[in-house]
Amino acid sequence: MKICFVLNDVATEAKGTSVALMTMAHQRGHEVFAMGVGDFSFHHDAPISINATQVPKNTKTKSTKKFLEALQSSKARKKKIDATSLDVLFIRNNPTEEKERQWAEQAGVAFGRMVQQLDVLVLNDAYALSHAFIDKLYFEELPPEIKPDSIITRDKDQILDFFEKQNKKMVLKPLEGSGGQDVYLIDENEKNLNQIIEHLSSQGYVIAQEFLPDVKNGDVRVLLLNGKVMEKNGEKAIIRRVSGEGEFRSNFKLGATADSSDLTPEMKRIISLTAPKLIRDGLFFVGLDIVKDKLIEINVLSPGGMERFKDIGLPPFTDYVIEAIERKVEYKKQYEGQLSNRTLATME
Repeated sequence: MKICFVLNDVATEAKGTSVALMTMAHQRGHEVFAMGVGDFSFHHDAPISINATQVPKNTKTKSTKKFLEALQSSKARKKKIDATSLDVLFIRNNPTEEKERQWAEQAGVAFGRMVQQLDVLVLNDAYALSHAFIDKLYFEELPPEIKPDSIITRDKDQILDFFEKQNKKMVLKPLEGSGGQDVYLIDENEKNLNQIIEHLSSQGYVIAQEFLPDVKNGDVRVLLLNGKVMEKNGEKAIIRRVSGEGEFRSNFKLGATADSSDLTPEMKRIISLTAPKLIRDGLFFVGLDIVKDKLIEINVLSPGGMERFKDIGLPPFTDYVIEAIERKVEYKKQYEGQLSNRTLATME
């Protein structure tokens, strides 16, 4: 199998879920390529080409760290490849990290759609990613029962009205953001509310969201594959993110620590109402962030957390993901054009 991972930038990629998945694919004997969102080339009378980086197939990489070192070393091969030579294009770049490169925000998904039209299997389905590109808006398409109350607006008066209705306690955050950046817990003691609203609205739309007291216990990241919780040897791909002292945001980038979590009845309910839509839309690999009985965020573009599994005694699950992709490639071959990319994306 020839598989190419779309990253923000190969040179700056850090050790995380994408690199862990690349490492496992390499260890399983596949041809693994990495590329940044700026590495596509299009000409009207030729297939899309990719300026890819490859760790030589015979390179022994026993760990994610070693694989990343090899990928970013001078020994890595720089190679121009025809997109149609690929079996799989796996879109894993995070657009919300592209504040300094606005051109890069939508490039991965936009070129992904074009590659998909060339009959290459694209994961997640590129048209589904286009629809869910602002994942916090996609989140709002889910049933109200499983979501905190919220409003999305740039109107300060509507935000202040929501604040009053929430008994003067709410969370404010940008519609397009990640990693806990510019997320504020606002209560009646906040003296700079107007300035915070102005700061956030200057960047775009603002989400005002109901505050969930149970967030003090952290949130839970549940990783779904084909609409189901990944499970291996009785262990489920679930990780609790516990925020640091005096911090309500449960982001690893902000110092949160990893802990284990069971799959509760409340989580099962959330998954049962979310999964059918994910499957229908062709979203193969998705992360759900849950606080008790509420889904607070959905990540369809670059779900992570797998690199922390070892910290809480979970298996890496990388082989689980790569094996699922291998099956899809086989289905595509056997059905010879009878199945759409969207259908293949979530077939088990």
